[in-house]
Amino acid sequence: MKDHLIILIRSFSAFVILMVIARALGKQTLSNMNFHEFVTAVILGAIAANFAFNEKIEVTHLLIALSVFTITSYVLSKLFLKFRKFKMWTEGTPTVLIEGGLILEDNMKKSNMTIDSLNEQLRQKEIFNIDDVEYALLEINGKLSVQKKKELQAATLKDLQLNAGNATQFPIELIIDGQLLHDTLNSNHISESWILSQLKARGKKLEDIFYAVKGSNGQLYVDDYKDKIQHPVDVE
Repeated sequence: MKDHLIILIRSFSAFVILMVIARALGKQTLSNMNFHEFVTAVILGAIAANFAFNEKIEVTHLLIALSVFTITSYVLSKLFLKFRKFKMWTEGTPTVLIEGGLILEDNMKKSNMTIDSLNEQLRQKEIFNIDDVEYALLEINGKLSVQKKKELQAATLKDLQLNAGNATQFPIELIIDGQLLHDTLNSNHISESWILSQLKARGKKLEDIFYAVKGSNGQLYVDDYKDKIQHPVDVE
C-alpha cells in the first residue's frame, strides 16, 4: 500500500511539473509543434514517466533533467525568432505540393505524402475535388495550407463593394451557473442592474440562469436550467 501511495504522489508531482512547463513554453508551442518542440515533448514525457515509476530517480535529478530540456527548447524558440535562416536550416521550409493546379510529384515524394493523404487533408478542408486547388503547401508542422482557384474563392465585402460596418466584438460572458461574472462586467463597463433588468424583462431570475452571454452582435443570449424540450436528442 505504501508503494502504491508513493507512485501516486510521484505521478501527480510529475504531472503538475509538466503542466507548469507547458504553461511556461506558451500557447504557440501547444498549438503548432515543430520538430524540436516535438522532440522536447517526447523526452519530457519519458522523463516524467520514469520518475513516476522508478523510485531510484530523485526529485532533484528529475528537476535538473526537465530544466535542461525546457531551457534548451526555450532558447531555441528565441533563436528561431531572431535568426530566420537558423530556423529554416533546423526545421526546414514549407513544401509546395500543388502549384498552378498541378501536383508536384517530386515534392510529394520528398515529403512522404501519398495522393490518398493529400486528398484526405483536402477533404478535411471541405475540398472534395483536387481540381479546385490552385496552391497547396505542406507546412513544417505537417498541416496543409490551401488556396482555391480564383473563380472558386468566396467573394469578400470588398469584392462586392459593400461597407464592412463596425468591427466585430468578442462575445462577453455574463453569467455561468447562476453566478454573475463581476470581473467581466466591470472590465466591459456592464452594470449588474442592466443584466438583472434584462433577465426581469424575460421573466427570469439570476439563480435560474445556466449561461448568459452578450454576443458579438450586441444581442443578449440567455439559457436557463429548465430547457423546454420535451424529448431532447442525445447523440453519443
